[in-house]
Amino acid sequence: MIDNWQDLVIDSAHKEASDVFWKARAVPYVRLKGVVSPADGWPELTADDTEKLARSLMTEQDWARFQEYPEKDIGLSIGDVCRLRINIYREQGATAVVMRIIPMKVRTVDQLGLPEVLKDIAMRPQGLVLVTGPTGCGKSTTLAAMLEHINNHRRAHIVTIEDPVEYVYQEKNCIISQRAVGIDTEGFADALKYVMRQSPDVILIGEMRDVETFNVAMQAAETGHLVFSTVHTTSAAETMERIIYMFPPAEREPICMRLSESLEAVISQSLVPRKDKTGRIAALEIMIVTPTIQQYIEHGQPSEVYDAIYEGAHWGMQTMNQALLNLYKDGIITDDQALFYAGNYTEMRQMLRRVDKERADAAQSAQQKTARSK
Repeated sequence: MIDNWQDLVIDSAHKEASDVFWKARAVPYVRLKGVVSPADGWPELTADDTEKLARSLMTEQDWARFQEYPEKDIGLSIGDVCRLRINIYREQGATAVVMRIIPMKVRTVDQLGLPEVLKDIAMRPQGLVLVTGPTGCGKSTTLAAMLEHINNHRRAHIVTIEDPVEYVYQEKNCIISQRAVGIDTEGFADALKYVMRQSPDVILIGEMRDVETFNVAMQAAETGHLVFSTVHTTSAAETMERIIYMFPPAEREPICMRLSESLEAVISQSLVPRKDKTGRIAALEIMIVTPTIQQYIEHGQPSEVYDAIYEGAHWGMQTMNQALLNLYKDGIITDDQALFYAGNYTEMRQMLRRVDKERADAAQSAQQKTARSK
């Protein structure tokens, strides 16, 4: 039955599921609307089943390397249905596979319901833009929407360096070169070394993994390119601290200076279950590097940016708590979900109490008004 694995993937893609899990001693599982559940009609898989699946996804050379280094990422298209970002690994001595389902069509900022300010950020002429959050929070989808906005509204050369390639773009006003690590280039370091000779205007780096990648990304941003990348952090302040403390103490002061001059924005996001259980919605913390925030970064004070973000609505900024509160006010998420995903739990609880009190006061006032009219 493992030979029919594409049937489950295609069915899951049509249902807008995000992941399919294959491991020995269990039936396949599917993540739909953020919830992991067993796939209907599938038997428990054996170690031979999952190994057969993994081998069918790899070349002989890849399989031989996997025996020595049991981690492998693969990008694959399933006809015109979807793309897959596949990770193959070992689990209790057996082979396991996780397939992330990526839609073939890139959705726009408007279709995703993301804040309008992301369009303005995407149209910046140069600088570093980071999209952050835990695995599975939709970073790639947000980045794809921003690149698609550039594709629709600029005439430029976009170069993506990914491991593996996720969204595949249809060229519109831009020419787009998509390079897969391990296939089109040996690694991120090599790709970034030569990317400047490819006359790029916009560069997407799949993930900021080390000091060398950060250095090259900042250099590209400093020399007139718009650079996008991702970091596994949960807030703008944590992102800047992560970057600064990656470097040795002696290098941190000049890094703060460079970062303050090259960083344009940090977008930190979570996917929050909807109240009506129809799926999940993105809640975004957005930091734009204003002159005030630039000074905080320059002086190595990333923890000070929170208040500036909180007060920065004029610039299109919002904290994670403000984003969650707006979703709660609009009836999209519950108060429990707002608290669960809050950047600051105590502050979120106080914000929710104020909103609930305002609603109760408004309801009481309306009742009194109705009683008086009678």
